[in-house]
Amino acid sequence: MEPTEQDRELYERARAAAANAHVPYSRFAVGAALLTEDGTVVTGVNVENVSYGLTSCAERNAIFTAVGSGHQRFQAIAIHGDSPSVPPCGACRQVMSEFAPALRIIRPVDGKLDATTLAELLPEQFAL
Repeated sequence: MEPTEQDRELYERARAAAANAHVPYSRFAVGAALLTEDGTVVTGVNVENVSYGLTSCAERNAIFTAVGSGHQRFQAIAIHGDSPSVPPCGACRQVMSEFAPALRIIRPVDGKLDATTLAELLPEQFAL
């Protein structure tokens, strides 16, 4: 899908957030900007740890921050990383599906900004 002007603005918030990432090992900073149902934007960054399994992705950090602030309904998430393509990982996709199975996802694909849905990226979500 072609990104809207609102998608582009959200993406710029994700790009700005990436500057705060803690990435001493990979040097790959990722920022995420999550648009809640009421129009609030919550950002997150990836935070690495020397015990790499304890690293947390920008997307999940944005979602967890939003939930901790009382938001549980989300419209869209934008993801920025300095790479031609920045898809959310499988763990992030599943966490997104917990709160917003129809979430709009804005991220670079082959060097161009793209918008898609979580259903396209995670067609068989794990659910109870």
